Amino acid sequence: MRGETISRRIYGAHFTPRMIFKRYVAPHILDDLWRYVWVDMFAGRGDLILPILEYIPRELRAEFFREHMYLFDIQGDLVEEAVMNAVRLGVPRRIAEENIRVRDTLRNYPSFLLELGIPVYHVTNPPYLYLGYISKRLEARRYLSYFEGENKGYQDLYQLALINDARHSVSRMIYVLPSNFLYGFSVSNKIRIDLLREYRISRVVVFEDSLFDTTGTHVALCFFARKDRPAHEPQEFRGIKVKPHGRVVERDYRLLPKYKYRAGAEFDCFVDKYRTRNPVRPVFHLHLRDLLERSGDRCLEALDANSFSKAERNYRKMRICLDEQAYSMVKRNILFLRTLDTGRPDGRAGLYVVREVYGVDAVVVTRSTYRTHPIHVVLKPGISVDDQLLLKDYFNSVLEYLRLKTDSDFMTTYKYSKSLYTRKYLGLSQARKLIATFPILDMSLEEKRIARRLLDEGDVESLLALIARHSRNPPLRHGSSCLRL
Repeated sequence: MRGETISRRIYGAHFTPRMIFKRYVAPHILDDLWRYVWVDMFAGRGDLILPILEYIPRELRAEFFREHMYLFDIQGDLVEEAVMNAVRLGVPRRIAEENIRVRDTLRNYPSFLLELGIPVYHVTNPPYLYLGYISKRLEARRYLSYFEGENKGYQDLYQLALINDARHSVSRMIYVLPSNFLYGFSVSNKIRIDLLREYRISRVVVFEDSLFDTTGTHVALCFFARKDRPAHEPQEFRGIKVKPHGRVVERDYRLLPKYKYRAGAEFDCFVDKYRTRNPVRPVFHLHLRDLLERSGDRCLEALDANSFSKAERNYRKMRICLDEQAYSMVKRNILFLRTLDTGRPDGRAGLYVVREVYGVDAVVVTRSTYRTHPIHVVLKPGISVDDQLLLKDYFNSVLEYLRLKTDSDFMTTYKYSKSLYTRKYLGLSQARKLIATFPILDMSLEEKRIARRLLDEGDVESLLALIARHSRNPPLRHGSSCLRL
């Protein structure tokens, strides 16, 4: 166990369960086994690729392995384990030792594979080590040089593995990748842009339940095929999500160059399309130090967002006395933002009324701000209580509408749990953009009345048609929208 811990820290190695191949890879490659050279450049014990041999008649396995399989790993002890695993499957040790080798394939790519006269199919679970982690850990700093020269700008070892394959024109690849490859922003924009110009994604399997015993990293199994010609163009493919308790959900993905091929960008398209010409602006967080500068004799109750008691399962309450202006400002702004799903059906991310949920007037920050704490929202310019309630119901209804249509892909998976649904996190910038789509400052009394009726009826489609009149962008022609909702 200690050895595996060291491997994870130094090499970014997470060993792939054998069931991944049999359940999610084998059904899609069995007809092509003799057409390709099957390679794993980060093979570990060989658990992701050696099971191919189980689908080859035993009397043909030695021939098949010699001509069609190569495994590499940087760790000699794992290479020896892979050799023994191949021998158990019927490969003579001499042949196994020839085709299973110790090699740092990130620094020394096995280009000879491309000269064998058979197209290469790379099936692998590459190392995951983020550049920020590498720079902070003495034992991992050896990898800093990997990110120099033509690799400058990439953010993780797995990205170097992908781009190495692209530079060597590998025909097809199946990678077990951190799901931030699909959903991440700055951490994975460059690799998606560079790779998806050369390759198309044909299929993904997103694991929303824990895959590895040793890490909480969220992962996806991605199938890549090299394009006939490089081009930046929309990519569409079918994917499945494996959710907690074994539930499986199918989903159609559409990745667009405009949004750097990020999965879940339907949200970005929505807020771009519906952003109002004159949005209300949210200011997040009420800092106690700022309020105490306006002390006075008007007192109110507040929640300390930095003081949660696990025993009492609640936040500490406090009494604050302010001058009239500060007191009125707090009392006028009745909403807080919950960025993180609690796991309960009634605890989804969204806007809520402070007093209804916590029985106080304000949520204050007494120390550092944390994105997962409840966050008081101050709106500028100020709007009436009725308008805030209308904004709250709009925000929550549209957020749930988008979550339903995209299976919450635009939000960040928080962590594995046994909740009824996968817990997600809504970023502050996303909340700000969604608020900016509701034209509360420009709506007439009649439009507000209609909006209230539509919200009460749950008719989000008609509500969106109503607010589109105030969008700063003209309505998109039918079929030209990136929102296929």
